[in-house]
Amino acid sequence: MSASARTTEPVTPATAHLMITEGQVGEVGPGRTILYPSVTSCLTVTVRLRDGGKVGAHASLFQVPGEYRSDRILPAVKQRIGARGVRAVEVRGAVGAWVPSYFTRAIERYAEGEQVPVPTGPDPKGLARAVADGLGVPRGKVTVEDLPDGDQKVD
Repeated sequence: MSASARTTEPVTPATAHLMITEGQVGEVGPGRTILYPSVTSCLTVTVRLRDGGKVGAHASLFQVPGEYRSDRILPAVKQRIGARGVRAVEVRGAVGAWVPSYFTRAIERYAEGEQVPVPTGPDPKGLARAVADGLGVPRGKVTVEDLPDGDQKVD
C-alpha cells in the first residue's frame, strides 16, 4: 500500500506532479499536475477544488492488492475532500467498460454463481450520476469523457 493512497493529509510532492496508479487516491495543491498511468479499462476521477487544488482517484475494474476496490474509491475521495468546496469533477477513461453500480458494489463482491452486471454500452449519464451521488456533489458539476488506452495528465 503506497503512502499517497492511504494518507489523509494532502500530498505535496517535490516535483510539480503526482502519479496516481490503479486503486489509489491522491491530492495535489494549486498549480500541480496529476498523472494517471496506463488507463485502459479504468476510470479516473479528478475533483477540482475551489482553492485550485485537485483530488484524484484511479478506479480499477478489478482490485489491485492493497489498494481501493471500485466501491471504496469514491468514499475515499469524499473523505479527502472533506468540507472543502468543489468546482468540478472530471471522469475520464474506459466509459464503455463500466456499469455505474461498480462504484457501489465492486466486481469482487459478487459471490460465485451470482450474476455480475456487464455493460451493454457506454453510460456516461449513469456514471456521472453515480459519481455525483458517491461524492455528494450536484450532478451538473460532473463531466464524463471516454478517453481509454493511455496515460492521462491533468493540469
